Amino acid sequence: MKKDRTATETLIAENRKARFSYSIQETFEAGIVLKGTEVKSCREHKVNLSDGFCMFRGQELFLQNVHINQFTHGNRFNHEPLAVRKLLLKKKELVKLIPVIQKSMSIVPLKMYLKGSFVKVLLGVGKGKKSHDKREDMKKRDTDREIDRAMRR
Repeated sequence: MKKDRTATETLIAENRKARFSYSIQETFEAGIVLKGTEVKSCREHKVNLSDGFCMFRGQELFLQNVHINQFTHGNRFNHEPLAVRKLLLKKKELVKLIPVIQKSMSIVPLKMYLKGSFVKVLLGVGKGKKSHDKREDMKKRDTDREIDRAMRR
C-alpha cells in the first residue's frame, strides 16, 4: 500500500511588483540550486524577489538579482547574497522558454516557497506593461472595490 505524500507549501517570499509591472501569460514551477546557508535563510523568510529576473546561459536558466540575506549564524563559509543561482527545469520546459526570450518577453520570479523540504520558485512569463496599462488596472481595481463595498451594504 502506497503512502500519500502530500507536500505542504510554505510561502517564503512573493513578488507583488511583478504582477503589477508585467502581464503574466504562463507560469512554471522550477527548483533552485542553493547552498546550505541559503536554504537556512530561506526558511527564515530572508528573501527579496522584487528585482529578480531570469537569463539563459547556453541551454541553462539562471536566476539573477534575487537577494537572499546571509544566514545569521553562518560562519566564514556563508553565501554571497546576490549570487546567480541555477534553476532546475525539465528539458521540455526549457525548450518552451527559449523562444519566449526572443519575443522580447520576460521571465520573472513570482513566488518562492518550500514544497516539502525543497525550495521552489514560481516563474512567470510575461510582457512588460506600459504606464497607461498600469493606470487602467488601478482604476479597474478601485471600481471593483467600490462595487464590492456597495454590495455588502
